[in-house]
Amino acid sequence: MPRLVFIGLAAGLACAAVMLDAQQSPPDTILTNGKIITVDAQFSIVQAVAIRGDRIVAVGTSDDIAALAGAGTRRIDLQGRSVVPGLIDNHAHFQEEGAYWMLELRLDGVDSRTRALELIRAKAEASEPGAWVFNLGGWSPDQFVEDKSPFTRDELDQYAPDNPVYLVFSRSDAYINSKAIDAVGLDAMDEPWIVRDADGRPTGLIRAAGAGAVRRAADFLDAPNGERANLPPEVIRASSLAMLRDLNRAGLTTSGGACQFEDLYRDFQREGLASMRFFCFRTEPGGGRGAGAGALAQQLAAIPALRYHDGDEWQDHTNWGEGFSGGGADDLYSATQLPVTQEAWDQWGDFARVVAGAGIQALIHTQTEEAIDGRIQQLERVEREVSIRPLRWALMHMEGVTEPQIERLRDLNVFIAVHPREIVTGGLLHRVHGDKAFAMPPLREIQDSGIQWGLGTDAFEVNQYRPFQTLYWAVTGKMVGGTVVNTHPVTREEALIAHTRSNAYLFFRENDLGSIQSGRLADLVVLDRDYLTVPADAIKDIRPVMTMVGGRVVFDAETESAGTAP
Repeated sequence: MPRLVFIGLAAGLACAAVMLDAQQSPPDTILTNGKIITVDAQFSIVQAVAIRGDRIVAVGTSDDIAALAGAGTRRIDLQGRSVVPGLIDNHAHFQEEGAYWMLELRLDGVDSRTRALELIRAKAEASEPGAWVFNLGGWSPDQFVEDKSPFTRDELDQYAPDNPVYLVFSRSDAYINSKAIDAVGLDAMDEPWIVRDADGRPTGLIRAAGAGAVRRAADFLDAPNGERANLPPEVIRASSLAMLRDLNRAGLTTSGGACQFEDLYRDFQREGLASMRFFCFRTEPGGGRGAGAGALAQQLAAIPALRYHDGDEWQDHTNWGEGFSGGGADDLYSATQLPVTQEAWDQWGDFARVVAGAGIQALIHTQTEEAIDGRIQQLERVEREVSIRPLRWALMHMEGVTEPQIERLRDLNVFIAVHPREIVTGGLLHRVHGDKAFAMPPLREIQDSGIQWGLGTDAFEVNQYRPFQTLYWAVTGKMVGGTVVNTHPVTREEALIAHTRSNAYLFFRENDLGSIQSGRLADLVVLDRDYLTVPADAIKDIRPVMTMVGGRVVFDAETESAGTAP
């Protein structure tokens, strides 16, 4: 466990912490009388922080920081509240989701089935008759405390009688009502994934194999997974701003992942509306499934010309993601994997060698033990020719990783980006994998190995997005609803490092983000209770009362409750 260092007991240390160039102007903002959890290398705790422009200029005691203030300095009295660095999700699909954030019904963190049904009713009542009420993932019935049963057709009819309903839980089963069944012509279909009752009537349960087919037939949202939504620009803009507001309300300030709407987010930056930092994939298209050998060769030839780190602190291209051509054996929802030919694995390794040879960092979608093993074998082969060690490559998701694999990945300096699907689908993983799922992933062993690792979500179709729910899982091993699904938790200090400083390292931004230190960008979150001392089961209930990004307040619970913007 990191050692907690309480600065302020020694005057000499306090003075050293707050030294400023005498020629510089006073700070624009100071926050005093708090418990500031810096997440620096010593996991120091200080009382106050000073900000000038978009950077932190000093940390230390309340008295010393207050002495730096000038006539125009904004003073924020924390009144004993704790503060953490802005939380970083190392991989999510926020820009993609933002396009339809206001259209989709979300069930993130909802642990009551009754509450979920009421949300369905409310969404239907707020929609025009005949409009789809839909959800694309990030939840499961297993998260409901009082009743974990799947939703039924008749039940959804009761709560949304005038609207077709489509709800899918995290790339698995979908639930639809009678209006949806009529809309897609399900009665006339003869597919094994349609669950029927004894009379042959569709129950509204669609097995995972058919969830995508039903969504495509419904055509309620022209936004294939991973692609841009085809919606009016004004809808995308308003919805994206609403999502950013909710992410800031949750304490999120930075994310990695795909950036489908870079131009829109640049507009937000120019207009002073930017409130999240995005470190984006840059990938050469053209060698995917169905592409011929010529297309793959063209893709490989184009990779060395790709450019990275050509943006700024708000939006930058930092890595390749999420996959390479070849490989396989990566179905987390199956207890057994289809065999993969050596030719397919060699193709994956050849692709990796080209990316590594171009000096490009890669973040690769990887879930099962078999897929991890196949990738490690290829990376060890690549390492003998082109070193990936300085490139900070990462394997993402990583539910199936084992202790021997962790050691091999550490030797390659590969980062483990944990995206705990267990938070919402822990019940399903236990049904598929049995007791093995209690270590999917073995978080304690990852931490103890010394490997670099961080927390993300892969929200929104796969997982919920709220960081304190993720931290709760990491510390308690419990999914939404309180069921223990993982028995290899870490300490709350280790979990917080994984959601801040470690992820900054992944993006080559460890000197800008992830900790509250002089010289770092002023991204921080004021909390309604102390993350380090609340009961572990209460971590999920922590709420930010203020979020700052680059020294600017982007969420303030007090002004929001008063009906004014921060």
